[in-house]
Amino acid sequence: MINLTVKIGGEAGFGIMTTGLFLGKLATRSGYHAFEYPEYPSLIRGGHNVVSVRISDENVFAQEKDTDVLVCLNLETYELHINELKKGGLIILDQEKVDISKSSVPNPKNPILAVPFSKIISDNKLEIVMINNIALGVLEAVLGIDKSILEGLITETFLRKSQEIIDKNLTAARLGYEAARTGLPDGYSVKIPKKESPPKMYLTGNEAVGFGAIAADCRMYVAYPMTPSSALLHYLAAKAEKCGMVVKHAEDEISVINMALGSSWAGVRSMVGTSGGGFALMVEAVSLAGITETPIVIMMGQRPGPATGMPTWTEQGDLLFILHSGHGEFPKIVLAPGDMKEAYEMTIEAFNLADIYQTPVFIMTDKYLLEGHASVDKAQIVNYQFQINRGKLLSQKELDAIKSYKRYEVTDDGISPRAITGMKGSLHQANSYEHLENGHTTEDANERIRQVDKRNRKFQTYLKNDARLPTVYGPKNADITLVAWGSTKGPALQAMKECKKKINLLHFTHVWPLPSKETKEILQSQKRLLLVENNSTAQFGQLLHMVTGVSISDTLLKYSGRPVDPEEIIEKVQTMI
Repeated sequence: MINLTVKIGGEAGFGIMTTGLFLGKLATRSGYHAFEYPEYPSLIRGGHNVVSVRISDENVFAQEKDTDVLVCLNLETYELHINELKKGGLIILDQEKVDISKSSVPNPKNPILAVPFSKIISDNKLEIVMINNIALGVLEAVLGIDKSILEGLITETFLRKSQEIIDKNLTAARLGYEAARTGLPDGYSVKIPKKESPPKMYLTGNEAVGFGAIAADCRMYVAYPMTPSSALLHYLAAKAEKCGMVVKHAEDEISVINMALGSSWAGVRSMVGTSGGGFALMVEAVSLAGITETPIVIMMGQRPGPATGMPTWTEQGDLLFILHSGHGEFPKIVLAPGDMKEAYEMTIEAFNLADIYQTPVFIMTDKYLLEGHASVDKAQIVNYQFQINRGKLLSQKELDAIKSYKRYEVTDDGISPRAITGMKGSLHQANSYEHLENGHTTEDANERIRQVDKRNRKFQTYLKNDARLPTVYGPKNADITLVAWGSTKGPALQAMKECKKKINLLHFTHVWPLPSKETKEILQSQKRLLLVENNSTAQFGQLLHMVTGVSISDTLLKYSGRPVDPEEIIEKVQTMI
């Protein structure tokens, strides 16, 4: 069985992340599953970049802490990651730049492949950024990657450039291959030969959310660049013309959400993407969406705070902030996909829910999900069946049948019929004040109570029609049940797969509103619970206790800016048992 991890490290600005991306694509096109996660500082140039690519012939859900091949394009990579190299694992280094004899960290007797990366660049008058293609050529030789797959990927990547650029990059890969082939240590035989398997897509969370937005007929995306959601803006901007979508880079996050609310009020499915600091500026407008009952989808890419915090690292620290965002009381729905497939599907669902309940719907993600890559069987995405549901959006014929249109009509389910401005007979007032059924401002006590109760009834309608209980993965009668939400699903599943103890996973994707009674019964039916979260205060555990009264005493909380490793979960389970 193939289970191989490659880590590539070096300075920012020299294509480290591209090398990881290409390696993951090479693995998936060779018939394997891959999972890739990058780590980098908040710098344009300099600083240490590392990307980890895990390759397997079985489903792989998360990164691996240790590595089989360590590619060191500078000495810092060697010193930071040599302790993660497995016994017998291979060190690949730039023989001109990485002199490990000068390092205070000794080589733990691992084989070394010294490649003249810098000399290849200078002798062949190549651009320094082409060092990534030299590295790919080296990995082609080391891992036995099919030459045609690498050449096809390079050609495809630079197809819009000149043939000269394509040829130079192909030359860089060929030179790397030749240098590695002649210097490969005797007996090293870790290979990933091409094999037949169903076609796969290699997606980031940003791409999966963007693809879901396109499928859901989103026609307005507004954002201000903010890691880790910036790539969603770039992805949709590249697809906008073909998909008939307006993609707007506004001047700040206040403009972002108000612009999107305006387009949504005019009948267009609209979405914004941001992170904690950007969303802080949007909070007042979230309340505006609540009282005007305007649909809006908000993709929240979490990263460590407070304030700027650690902008290029990961955390699940904003759940309670989102739950309580906006002044006053009004319904909101919070979804938290755990992988790329769920990110695609739940983005489509988010647009439907926003239209049905005429309220803000949040897609809770984080840097780990949004910027990591994972292979997904193409059929799972392409063959996913869904319908667009615009809720109580009135047609002109339906509106004509209403004698006196009331935008905020009090209804049993809390949802009022919705007409789009400009339709004949759709006249109504929509502003930030409390209102009567026709939208006119009121401060009458009874009318205030009627509107608050109407809006709050959406909670009960949602819990009755659209709430989902957590999914149970693994054996029913496990000794320990992992409780996780959002992106911690991957490390939990990988731990469950590798752990020799009998554990299972209770994974929540629909985190608010939660059905109290049913959730409590599920939690209490498990033998012993272990809460796994990427924050310091067990925010989801707090939410579960608030809703169900169940308190989870055993926790694994990680808040270093790094994702939870499957090995950490296994170690915690072993200490508990």
